[in-house]
Amino acid sequence: MITHIQGRLVEKNPTNIVIDCNGVGYYINISLHTFSQLPTEEQVKLFTHLQVREDSHTLYGFSSIVEREIFRLLISVSGVGASIARTMLSSLSPEQVMEAIAQNDLVTIQSVKGIGSKTAQRVVLDLKDKILKVYGLDDVSIVSSNTNKNEALSALETLGFARKQAEKVCSTIVKQDPEASVETIIKLALKKL
Repeated sequence: MITHIQGRLVEKNPTNIVIDCNGVGYYINISLHTFSQLPTEEQVKLFTHLQVREDSHTLYGFSSIVEREIFRLLISVSGVGASIARTMLSSLSPEQVMEAIAQNDLVTIQSVKGIGSKTAQRVVLDLKDKILKVYGLDDVSIVSSNTNKNEALSALETLGFARKQAEKVCSTIVKQDPEASVETIIKLALKKL
């Protein structure tokens, strides 16, 4: 599995890019969200998902790990293919997708071209628990600094702390200070663990 590609940006379009990586050009499908996040310099790094089918190998690229994970969750839902998942991530930011699923916001999900009411209900039904569990969101308040919290949590796990205990501490810190940086979350968590 190709997990990321780093190289020189050769071609840039709203739906796809070509990255030259040591003389090999990789054609990568992207969302509009990733397109807007692409740096202006030539060197880029994208997190990727390789979809292998009988008749094709398709590479999808994302500006962040969170966006890639949302894409993977979306394509795990029956009736949602890579094309619809990419359209959803083009219409909404990864955070908006997570919020819509966590809050049962069917109207927002249905606003995406290609998603009807049944598919929207299936997306919420299949993914709500996973989104709440993985990203530690509450139904009432969705914290915008989930990326910081997740990065801090990964660092704490790497340091050998149990995930459940570290997650509780990180959630408490983020609730007290939603704008806390990764470094701040880690420092405060280390004092409490």
